Amino acid sequence: MTSYALGLDYGSDSVRALLVDALTGHEVASTVVYYPRWSKGLFCVPAKDQFRQHPLDYTDGLIEAVQSLWRQAPPRAAQQVVGLSFDTTGSTPVALDREGVALALLPEFADNPNAMFVLWKDHTSVKEAREITFAAQAAEENYLKYEGGIYSSEWYWAKALHVMRADPAVARAAYVWVEHCDWISAVVTGTTHPAQLRMGRCATGHKLMWHASWGGYPPDAFFAGIDPLLGGLRDRLPVETFTADQLCGGLTEEWAGKLGLPVGTPVGFGAFDAHMGAVAANVKPGVLTKIMGTSTCDITVAGYTDIGDKTVRGICGQVDGSVMPGLVGLEAGQSAFGDLYAWFRNLVNWPTTHLLHRSALIDKATKQQLIQEIEDQTLVALGVEAAKLAVGEAGITALDWVNGRRTPDADQTVAMAITGLKMGSQAPQVFRALVEATAFGARAIIERFKDEGVAINSVVVIGGVSKKSDFVMQVCADVWNCPIDVLDSEQSCALGAAIFAATVGGVYDSVASAQAVMASPVCKTYVPNAEAALAYEKLYARYQHLGAYVNERMP
Repeated sequence: MTSYALGLDYGSDSVRALLVDALTGHEVASTVVYYPRWSKGLFCVPAKDQFRQHPLDYTDGLIEAVQSLWRQAPPRAAQQVVGLSFDTTGSTPVALDREGVALALLPEFADNPNAMFVLWKDHTSVKEAREITFAAQAAEENYLKYEGGIYSSEWYWAKALHVMRADPAVARAAYVWVEHCDWISAVVTGTTHPAQLRMGRCATGHKLMWHASWGGYPPDAFFAGIDPLLGGLRDRLPVETFTADQLCGGLTEEWAGKLGLPVGTPVGFGAFDAHMGAVAANVKPGVLTKIMGTSTCDITVAGYTDIGDKTVRGICGQVDGSVMPGLVGLEAGQSAFGDLYAWFRNLVNWPTTHLLHRSALIDKATKQQLIQEIEDQTLVALGVEAAKLAVGEAGITALDWVNGRRTPDADQTVAMAITGLKMGSQAPQVFRALVEATAFGARAIIERFKDEGVAINSVVVIGGVSKKSDFVMQVCADVWNCPIDVLDSEQSCALGAAIFAATVGGVYDSVASAQAVMASPVCKTYVPNAEAALAYEKLYARYQHLGAYVNERMP
């Protein structure tokens, strides 16, 4: 009998559902649903770094994605699903009330951005992140030593504190805060009530400062000392955490009906997208998995004896079991990758799209079609022309910090910089410098791991950028001076979730066994050009000097 595993992947813009034959690894069907409220820009103020998502985007998207799946899948496929698991972007927390209801689902908070999920790239809590970092560094025990030593405005406690400071009504109603990856698993298993809520190891370890060595979270006095608004919150969080190969619960009757699945279908604990994507990429010690999308997340693992008592500076955490059970997961990443390219696309296209919007000579439908065609073709055209330039020909150096810096050494206050512009600098020259900047930022992460004694011998990439641009990938191979394997799967993170679903559903007795059958093969390998790699050594030094200059002059 066929056994299917269902992986659900929540990205920044959409949710993807992937149905996989757990016995063969064949990807049977997939769907993508874009969040309707997010697509309209609701509840976001980009100029203030505010990015919020409504929980209904997540639940409505889930129902539509899964129901659409059955229209593609073989007959009765839904009845043969052995398990489902979720991955999400993060850190993306939301406040729940005493009954475990997300505040934005209550009538009084339905249109309040502060009652919604605070998306990973929301950087409104820079001040709060600094306060947490200072408090940890001043404490007798540095509670950030397993999270790179610096707390980020992209993470849970800073976001919760900022929102509660900004909105007293939300502060009064918030009983507990929960990450998206833990919330969605709890929703479909009926365990969102604080008395029943259980949480996964991935989010708690990397973003909530959970660690077994201090019995869970830092003491309440630590948080209350930063601000009384945080007092008591950690005591309302479940102390025990669970790896993603463990059972969160069974699908409730309500959600089984909404999704067209059997009641009681096993549901695993959730994790972050990059961590599950790394599992689909056959992650192992010495291999760095880089998920390339709007931002990047870089994942590797290490054995207990290899990592020992080392704490890696300036990364996004090292957590036992956050990626693979029995190994320490290490996370880093860039706050902007594809987002930097999109920023430049929008910048160069602004006059054209602005004039099209204002034109009275073209109907609305035609305007939208033209604008979409321009957006779709811009980066392709820029990449074609930029690829014709020799390394260093443009004389332009840029930083990739357009959305702050995630790693090494989190700092969301830093800004992008670009130098070397002249009258002859045209859009392709600037675009090439931006692509090189993202590759340099990735190299800085690789070098930090190596400097801290973590082996990185090869790189595997997944995500949209890796499939869309040979130019970008070749620049990365040349800058990193190592081969890059690109995964075949179009939905690697959802595939990782399906691998965990197959494990939770009992098809396999371990994640490693499921990986051996279900992990994605490699579809393409990029090999560095020796001459280009040598030329990039000088350009990378310029990138480092520019970064040091900007760091010294930021307030």
